[in-house]
Amino acid sequence: MNAEFATDACLPTRRRGCSCALHSRRLFTGALLGGALAAPAWAQQPEPDGVRRDVGKESMFTKLVSAEQVEGAAGQQYRQMLQQAGQQKALGPMNHPQVIRLRAIADDIIPYTAGWNPRAKDWKWEVNLLGSPQLNAFCMPGGKIAFYYGILARLQLSDAEVATIMGHEVAHALREHARARMGKGAATQIGAGLASALLGLGNVGNQALGMGAQMLTLKFSRDDETEADIVGMDLAARAGYDPRAGITLWQKMLKASEGAPPEFLSTHPSGPTRIKDIEAKLPKVMPLYEAADKPARVYGPPPLPKG
Repeated sequence: MNAEFATDACLPTRRRGCSCALHSRRLFTGALLGGALAAPAWAQQPEPDGVRRDVGKESMFTKLVSAEQVEGAAGQQYRQMLQQAGQQKALGPMNHPQVIRLRAIADDIIPYTAGWNPRAKDWKWEVNLLGSPQLNAFCMPGGKIAFYYGILARLQLSDAEVATIMGHEVAHALREHARARMGKGAATQIGAGLASALLGLGNVGNQALGMGAQMLTLKFSRDDETEADIVGMDLAARAGYDPRAGITLWQKMLKASEGAPPEFLSTHPSGPTRIKDIEAKLPKVMPLYEAADKPARVYGPPPLPKG
């Protein structure tokens, strides 16, 4: 087993009862952030809809490729990736503290995904840890999540920062950004003269399956990334994770990049622009966080890499 998968400590906190099985680990706290004497502006003007009004309709290009085909291609690629990682002893075991941590945070977020995409209720969600030093994470269509060990260890991420990343990546799947980009690519290749073929979805379906092997390298547009940031903040807040962690997360990312943004940030707005955008959305997502049940357990980050 890779050195990255050495045991690290978890920090237990209070527990509480809950009738929902998925949320049995979480602790309800009715107190508002900052207290009654110093309530922030967002606490005075709650918006239950969060940022839903800030996100537009799904891309018309999603209609050109079936969701089932895209999710099937993603699932196949994900299984191949896990198999290869297992052969290289780079797949985190089920009892690894960071695997437990990631799956616990996912359990908190997943119940809120159907509000953004009804298909998510039927997805076979998976969460795995890969022994790679890369600063990266992803969620394939159909709910196939993976984190690289490097992003957890090198950035020493808090649970709220992990939830911010996970919410962002899950948002790509919920908003079907990969499906839209595949549909756009297929429409470009096929051309307007083959509109009848599009209605049958035969050729486009083949295009989706053919792109399955490229799922991990598929690049999203800046608009996609910004939308994923917004939806991710909403998901994390509803799950009880402080959305202000997005600010500290991107500060860590930019510091680690040293002028060359890591793959995770390749198409994102950078620096002050990103932080400004996050701050602008806080008034809409902080009420969700303040009203949410909070996680009943806090997990420590992995040990710092040696050297």
